[in-house]
This record gives sequence, structure tokens and C-alpha cells, in this order.
Amino acid sequence: MLEGAKLIGAGAATIALAGAAVGIGNVFSSLIHSVARNPSLAKQLFGYAILGFALTEAIALFALMMSFLILFVF
Repeated sequence: MLEGAKLIGAGAATIALAGAAVGIGNVFSSLIHSVARNPSLAKQLFGYAILGFALTEAIALFALMMSFLILFVF
């Protein structure tokens, strides 16, 4: 019973990975649109896009960490 609950909890924790993937796609999609509108700001916008990517990826890593904690620690 406990093992099944752990598997369900770990699966539910990985749902955030799909949201992070959508967020990363949104960040780079916005970068492409912004550079298409104003190419002279490409370097500055790329820095902002990398920051957005890093923060979004951090959320995905936290979700993955929680999933592994549920599976292997508890």
C-alpha cells in the first residue's frame, strides 16, 4: 500500500516538469519575437532569456528532486 502511494506521489510531483518545459518554450519564443521586432537589442534580450531559462530550469530541478525524495527517502 505504501509503495503504491509513493509511486503515485512521485508521478504527481513530476507534473511540474511539463510546466517547466512549457515555460522554457515560452521564454525562447518570446526571445525570437522580440529580436524579430528589434534586432539591435538582440544581445541584451539574449541575456534576459538565459536568466529566464535558468530560473525556469531551477523549478524543474526542484520538482525532479522532490520526486526522487519521495521515491527513495520516504
